[in-house]
Amino acid sequence: MDLITIILIAIVVIVVLALIGWFVSIYNRFMNLKNSGEATLGQIRVAMKKRLDQIEQLLGAVKSYASFEKETLTQVTAMRAGLGKADPGDLNEVEKQSRSLIGRLFAVAEAYPDLKTQATVSELTASIRSIEDEIARQRYTYNNIAQQLNTMTETIPSNIVASLIHMNKLDYLEFEEEIERAPKIAF
Repeated sequence: MDLITIILIAIVVIVVLALIGWFVSIYNRFMNLKNSGEATLGQIRVAMKKRLDQIEQLLGAVKSYASFEKETLTQVTAMRAGLGKADPGDLNEVEKQSRSLIGRLFAVAEAYPDLKTQATVSELTASIRSIEDEIARQRYTYNNIAQQLNTMTETIPSNIVASLIHMNKLDYLEFEEEIERAPKIAF
């Protein structure tokens, strides 16, 4: 083998190693974003479950002052059960339904002035307010992760790796505009 052949082989080996390193780097970034998104969705599910638990407790506190349909409690239980494997679209629907329930509960509480002073109701509404903030923060984090991953799947050269590993774009958590506003929690 002459010197030119050795140099050409070395260049080819270096280029191949650089391409492999580039592929591994982008692959690892995709996996990091994917796992971060899944972890954040898990945190959103937990926060939404806490919210539903608080709604159920608030329902119990309000129930002594007003008669509520059994359907309301059934809805809360069904929503909580569905959170475990919920994807972003399902979470959007649970968000819409749970906010509707919160609004109805607070309307009942407003109709009963004695209820406003009850310590349990005050504590539960403060807890729900805190959980609303937590959900908003987690949704913001998830949507940022989704934006980064989606940008990588659409831009050159990372889109080449995305197509090779069948990386799909993430859905955004897009709560309806009227749903994005936290329910008024004031007594």
